[in-house]
Amino acid sequence: MVFRIPVTIHSIPEKFLIVCETGNETIQWLCETAYSRYIDRCNNKIPFSDFVARRSSDRSLLSMNDCVQHVLKDDEPVEIDTVKRLDDDGSFSVATDENRRVVILDGYHLKCSDLIRLSTGDYQIELPEATWNLIHKARQVVDYIIDNKKVVYGVNTGFGAFANQIIPNEKLADLQTRLIVSHCAGVGEPLSIERARMMFALRINILAKGYSGISEDTLHRIIAAFNKSCIPEIPSQGTVGASGDLAPLAHLAAGLMGVGRMWSPKTGWATASEVLAQNDLEVIEYKPKEGLTMINGTQFITSLGAEGVERAISLARQADIIAAMSTEALRGTVRHLHPRLHASRPHHGQNLVAQRLRALLTSKFHPSSISDSHFNCGKVQDAYSIRCIPQVHGISWDIIKFAQKVITTEMNSATDNPLVFTDTQEVVSGGNFHGEYPAKALDCLAIGIHEIGSLSACRMERLVNHGMSGLPAFLTLEGGLNSGFMIAHCTAAALVSENKVLCHPSSVDTISTSAGQEDHVSMGGWSARKALKVIDNVEIIMAIELLMACQAIDLLAPLKSTPPLQAIHDLVREKINSWEKDRFMAHDIKEATDIIKSGDIWTKAEPYIQEYLNWYHTKKDGEPLPKQDVHQPECIH
Repeated sequence: MVFRIPVTIHSIPEKFLIVCETGNETIQWLCETAYSRYIDRCNNKIPFSDFVARRSSDRSLLSMNDCVQHVLKDDEPVEIDTVKRLDDDGSFSVATDENRRVVILDGYHLKCSDLIRLSTGDYQIELPEATWNLIHKARQVVDYIIDNKKVVYGVNTGFGAFANQIIPNEKLADLQTRLIVSHCAGVGEPLSIERARMMFALRINILAKGYSGISEDTLHRIIAAFNKSCIPEIPSQGTVGASGDLAPLAHLAAGLMGVGRMWSPKTGWATASEVLAQNDLEVIEYKPKEGLTMINGTQFITSLGAEGVERAISLARQADIIAAMSTEALRGTVRHLHPRLHASRPHHGQNLVAQRLRALLTSKFHPSSISDSHFNCGKVQDAYSIRCIPQVHGISWDIIKFAQKVITTEMNSATDNPLVFTDTQEVVSGGNFHGEYPAKALDCLAIGIHEIGSLSACRMERLVNHGMSGLPAFLTLEGGLNSGFMIAHCTAAALVSENKVLCHPSSVDTISTSAGQEDHVSMGGWSARKALKVIDNVEIIMAIELLMACQAIDLLAPLKSTPPLQAIHDLVREKINSWEKDRFMAHDIKEATDIIKSGDIWTKAEPYIQEYLNWYHTKKDGEPLPKQDVHQPECIH
């Protein structure tokens, strides 16, 4: 059968009539064919390789792999947009409309970086049609159970220790309300809007997997609230991380019912019912099983963990650069960075960090008059805080990547209980809600990041100590009249000590709850919160070392560092002046911390690192390259 499909591109008035000769052509083919005609007409180039296709009638999404004859009627209009991938995992945003960027959630491809984007309020959420089909089928299973009065936990029973209490059908709607409001027992400071938005988005991603049994109508309402940035107030304390993050998720669910407080750009903070009404949204009345569906999962732990992972990656990269600056300022040797030395111990993180340091400090490629000034000085080796940077930062990097893998898997996992399996028409109860995986990963993340700060404090001691550095004491001229970086070092030491306590693993603890039914819990909520606090502290610690390293390089003038490190020095000096006499130190620390949080240090240094790698991989000086040291360009990441 021949299908004639009118296609609109980028919402321009003109339509392109695409003829499908058999109907077996895919939606992807339809998009590519229409867009080819568009660029021929406009004399333009295809800027993106992916598409979003929707029915014009109801704006519902079409799957790229579906055949035209299975999802469209003859002469049914379609709208398409080119899209830009946010990452290489399949998550993407519509790039042609900057006022309405969209992230497509399907429950399988969300990454930590995507969730950070969703935290900003700049992106809306949509689900592909295939996902809605799964959700519909799962709800049919739940409705069948209710209609036939079968007894299934979470559908028509009580919860926790009341799991054996059967609830009659006429009370199931009331059960959802009572469950949610009774579980709204969270305390403490509320999450920021950004963090609450991340948890909200992540819950939608889990529901999109199609194992929850939520109805299409309810999920449409939930997504509509997110897309209008109606964010419930969610307390930060009260979860034990099994059965999932019950209290925080209950506050999320209650807000959508019109209970509690809520925020939106249109209203600010107000009662949830008022915020929903002002945004033309109706309160949600949860159907049977949907109450438990909304509150069972690890989205509090995991969403905070996603933020922690992304910030840790940025911090660890920049810590390598700051450590290189201190090495240069302390006139350290680079012999400990020899590629064969590190290839003999082939841990990925260690070799990666050593490679970055070589890229920043190798005067054969990047000339440095500071390095030249102590050539053949007779120094055999440096203290551990210089010599062992690759070994210490390396394991921290490997821990971060481990945490990233666990958190990413958890972000795309069905963590409800029970789960609905449509192919066998089964509802299976288990323990996927247990937060042990993200809890353990985030306890490890805190320890890994702490070690970066701990090693930094050791280098700071050398920088401010005249006997160790040969520089003016506390990096200031007219010592005595000026105190220089004396107390900044104390601040760093205080934060390092604080982190030692915060690094005690939360997940080694458990307290039996729910009358012994939930007798082992993960305590993952505290794992996530304290991991973020450790990262906060290490960002400040590294900011203080950055200030010290820049000041030390100033004191070595007119000598200059390598071009990449000099570029970082100049970046800092654009915002923070050299320390000529004592002034209000806290302001400088805040400015330096903001530089680190922005990621600008890595952005500035990365091209130099890549340039070195390109040179190193092609140099012809007769020195054999150890196999472990020859990586693809992505090794700098």
